[in-house]
Amino acid sequence: MIEDLRVAAYTIPTETEECDGTYCWKKTTLVLVELEAGGKTGLGYTYADRATATVVDHALRELILGADALSGRAIWDRLRSAARNVGSRGISAMAISAVDTALWDLKAKLLDVPLVGLLGPVREAMPIYGSGGFCNYSKKQLQEQLASWITQGISMVKIKIGRDAAADLQRIADAREAIGGGTELFVDANGAYHFKEALAQAEAFAEADIRWFEEPVSSDDLEGLRLMRERGPAGMDIAAGEYGYDSLYFRRMLEAGAVDVLQADVTRCGGITGFLQAGALCDAFQVPLSAHCAPALHLHVGCAVSALRHAEYFFDHVRIERLLFDGVAEPDKGALHPDLNRPGLGLEFKHADAKPYLCKL
Repeated sequence: MIEDLRVAAYTIPTETEECDGTYCWKKTTLVLVELEAGGKTGLGYTYADRATATVVDHALRELILGADALSGRAIWDRLRSAARNVGSRGISAMAISAVDTALWDLKAKLLDVPLVGLLGPVREAMPIYGSGGFCNYSKKQLQEQLASWITQGISMVKIKIGRDAAADLQRIADAREAIGGGTELFVDANGAYHFKEALAQAEAFAEADIRWFEEPVSSDDLEGLRLMRERGPAGMDIAAGEYGYDSLYFRRMLEAGAVDVLQADVTRCGGITGFLQAGALCDAFQVPLSAHCAPALHLHVGCAVSALRHAEYFFDHVRIERLLFDGVAEPDKGALHPDLNRPGLGLEFKHADAKPYLCKL
């Protein structure tokens, strides 16, 4: 039986301002959920506004406390139903995601097994690609960040684009100069382009051997994404899906033939349970899956989903996870390996270190 629930939000300033094709930010908020049962504590978190913590505390708490800690799917179903009248997507979905991840972590700890052992591993490690390269970076900042990932053995890297079409071409040239020809280069426009502009950019990007074009148009423009797949250069994958909050969203995207690679984010899509659903859909449609951001949370489930191609090793989240958690895996030959000697997610929250960043709810 779940005996206690604690929720808190922590806001951490970025090292510098970070800009993508459509948005700039100077801080990131992590909402932490901790559940207690049988002398064990399960944790989960999401990257979202602190209002997400209020949803957990006021809208979901009564549905969680006293529930069977080993019946996570039953709890997940109740939470989804309860969110209907306040909106099941957005903040509600992120709140449920954090709770669901905590439930899985708690269950694995109660059974004294690593989460990947509970889920069933299909691979020993999760391949990753370095991600950052923000639009406001100078050439020096961009090249130094990309080079740092190469020295860690990461052979795939991604930069942000979309603020200025002409400048994007130069930034891609600068990136290729830094990483050489042996490293795969990805780009992410965050939906900043219109279709014809995106198509023209894709044709130009092909000269730099760009292998991955993420959200060339809005992720809501399924027809535009499908046309990018059909008309874009061969060998350049079109990817989207990071804003998916449920399996229906992913099914629609796959049915539309909108992506070569589907993205899903365990902090948004309903937690571990929702990510497993996304993986099952990818198996059914024979489309690979890529995990979006939050690498520490995706590690165990990423090693248990057969459709997974790789995971995003996002600069801002890597920095925060190292700051706030013990047990965070470090890259080894371009992959993250779960620690099979630690139960659950293998993470411990550093409450004392996190205290300066605590938000009032």
